[in-house]
Amino acid sequence: MIIEEFDIASNKGKLVDLTARLVAAYVRNNAVPTADLPMLLNTVHAALSGAAMGNEETAIASPSPLPAVHPKKSVTSDYIICLEDGKKFKSLKRHLKTSFDLTPEEYRKRWNLDRSYPMVAPNYAEARSRLARTMGLGRKSGKAR
Repeated sequence: MIIEEFDIASNKGKLVDLTARLVAAYVRNNAVPTADLPMLLNTVHAALSGAAMGNEETAIASPSPLPAVHPKKSVTSDYIICLEDGKKFKSLKRHLKTSFDLTPEEYRKRWNLDRSYPMVAPNYAEARSRLARTMGLGRKSGKAR
């Protein structure tokens, strides 16, 4: 459906119907938390209203991506949940690069995460640290270089 000289007042029902159909199609193909549906509906409706009124900025601006899980719930002691796709990992860096071509810095920026947001699960990092210590890694050898 192409929007040309769309009179919002007389076609409000059509705009709501179009919004509902677009969001329904999106939700069928993408995992969207129930709590995020009202925001998604409002964003799509605002974009369609903006397009109908000729406001290109509203029509073109893409909404912020929705995380697969809330960032505060994405870090557990045994794994980190990727905000892009909701998958669980002990180490996130490789997954981000191979699946989304993102560096950890780009990932943090995309989701407005603090610089201290971990890319490795805390228990996994501790286990690797213990292993390195038992192998003697990080110690200076007795010989001078």
